[in-house]
Amino acid sequence: MILNLSKIKTEALLLFCKDLILSYKDKEAKLFDVSEDIDEYITSVSEEILNQIKRVTFADQHYIQNRNHYRIKAVFKAYNFINDEVSKYLKNDPTFNPAMLFLALLAVWFKELDKESNSKEFIYFILFPYANMYDKLLFEVKNDEFKKINVKMMNIAENVIFNYDRLSLK
Repeated sequence: MILNLSKIKTEALLLFCKDLILSYKDKEAKLFDVSEDIDEYITSVSEEILNQIKRVTFADQHYIQNRNHYRIKAVFKAYNFINDEVSKYLKNDPTFNPAMLFLALLAVWFKELDKESNSKEFIYFILFPYANMYDKLLFEVKNDEFKKINVKMMNIAENVIFNYDRLSLK
């Protein structure tokens, strides 16, 4: 059976980003002290991206029920690689912004590396205005510590995705 490795990696990345979003979505406590408009922006973008991820991935139950299928095993292997890489970078300094991390991961994968540029199912992620997100979370933020964390997330995302792109799923 032939596997489309790029689609498998994209699916695993989207699942990882979904889990990042769900890790802070609906939490009452704010992760950082940012203005209300930035907080609302993060919430709305996260919700929209979560909805789009759910459209192009299977329900969690599908992955659990089919975990022994060769394709799902490859998705899990790719997902675990991302998780291990991110954990490695956060080991010494665990402070992070999950919203900026998932947005930066997607931006590097879809925009910088131009992955899935011919795929209609991922068109939302290809066309998403990542530059607007960078402007909002880097230039419009007054909190310098939050800016530093966001830059750190961008650096982690670049390193993780460049390593991920070289991952062999064979």
